[in-house]
Amino acid sequence: MFFGGGGFDGFPGGMPHGMGGMGRGRPQDVDNKSLYTALGLEPNASDSEIKKAYRKMAMKHHPDKGGDEMKFKEITKAYEILSDDTKRKLYDEGGEDAVENGGGGGDPHDIFSAFFGGGGRRERGPKKGEDLVHPIQVDLENLYNGKTVKLSLTRDIICTACKGSGSKNPDANTTCQSCEGNGVKLVIRQIAPGMIQQMQMKCPDCDGSGTSVKAKDRCTECSGKKVKSDKKVLEVNIDKGMKNNQKITFPGEADQKPGIMPGDVVFVLQQKEHKTFKRKNDDLLIQQKIPLVEALCGTNFIVTHLDGRKLVVKTQPGELIRPGDVKTIDDEGMPMHKNPFVKGKLYVSFEVQFPKDGQINAEAAAMLVKALPAGPTIAPCADAEEVTMRNADLSSMGQNAHGRGGAYDDDDEEDGRGGQRVQCAQQ
Repeated sequence: MFFGGGGFDGFPGGMPHGMGGMGRGRPQDVDNKSLYTALGLEPNASDSEIKKAYRKMAMKHHPDKGGDEMKFKEITKAYEILSDDTKRKLYDEGGEDAVENGGGGGDPHDIFSAFFGGGGRRERGPKKGEDLVHPIQVDLENLYNGKTVKLSLTRDIICTACKGSGSKNPDANTTCQSCEGNGVKLVIRQIAPGMIQQMQMKCPDCDGSGTSVKAKDRCTECSGKKVKSDKKVLEVNIDKGMKNNQKITFPGEADQKPGIMPGDVVFVLQQKEHKTFKRKNDDLLIQQKIPLVEALCGTNFIVTHLDGRKLVVKTQPGELIRPGDVKTIDDEGMPMHKNPFVKGKLYVSFEVQFPKDGQINAEAAAMLVKALPAGPTIAPCADAEEVTMRNADLSSMGQNAHGRGGAYDDDDEEDGRGGQRVQCAQQ
């Protein structure tokens, strides 16, 4: 049932008149009219009349609109049963007892939402607790080769001594007196002068569980908390090819609470930065510096891979490496997750290191000129001027090296220090 505490099935003041012998007395004692009365209908009401009556009364008594919570539950329960052909037949023949033994219950707010199309339906089934999310720092080597990590987890589990009741006395009344077992309370607050708002909130005394235990009846093992602390070691299997931010989930291993499905323990992989390799999906990248002589005459170097293998990398005869060139090596990238025999590519980005000024003497320069393809020739120009280049940075382009202003300031601009203008004397 979805009605809790005080009274019978949510009817204030106990059993409605005529229901005292329901399910125990003679057939004529069975009450099969109260639900029709709750909606202001006769037992022979049609489906459309039931629907129309519920719409009118639900809009009037819905708690969000300032209506009475108990009245809303009563009419919603009536509509849930009478709008269902099977349940209505059971009710007409045997009253509410027959419906409870042969049919299910529902949430009155769910029915209201489905009827009026507002807010959507609530999730069915047991409520699930919060997930416990924990990041794991992982080396790129572990993501390449795979690894099993053992992690100790401290969580709450249901107390085995009291089986989650919180009471050492199985017969003790654990119904929360503050909310009468409903887990929620109606509160009224003033939002403006002359305006009040009625809203539903989780009961602070029982934390929404609907149950609480008196001090004298509390379980000695969990102190009435219904749960106790427990340690568990989880083996986290990091598969080959897993990626940054990928999740490894252990279903139902989070904190336990009575009446609630435990959440999951979720480990989130956080890939550490590697000093040699950079990763993008299933591909890897390395930066390789080579001297100019190797760029021109062929290079040969060794790469130590993430699994410890030594890769001998060399260029083909006659192949040149230019600054910024990128080469690829097939099947030497990251293994594909769930298919580790398939691998991505290893990218090699080259940086060519040139000799320093003065390292090449005149004799060596002459040999290079002879060995390398000839450059373009410059036609003689009698009135050409010879200039000298020096090192610079493009970021300085457009900026005057002498500070503010250009070589010639505007004649109308006054000196920033308050001095007089300099005038040119005429000859």
